[in-house]
Amino acid sequence: MNKYELALVVNAKLEEEERAAVVEKAKGYVTRYGGTEWGKKRLAYEIQHMREAYYYFIQFEADAAAPAEIESHMRIMDNVLRYLVVKKEA
Repeated sequence: MNKYELALVVNAKLEEEERAAVVEKAKGYVTRYGGTEWGKKRLAYEIQHMREAYYYFIQFEADAAAPAEIESHMRIMDNVLRYLVVKKEA
């Protein structure tokens, strides 16, 4: 098993319940995780006419095929502005 981290940038215009649903759906694609929330931050540049977004970091362990599968799901999720899965050093 490798260690990974999923960085997720979620639309700030969503209500609390909608934002939680997006994050829970993302977590559903990860088998084992423990996440932390950065909260609402100003973006370095405008994305889809928005200047603020919520940042989430979800750490998890999975086999080598998992990152590609997770990114394919993130790609089609509404209200996810940006995402990135990186492998952590052991």
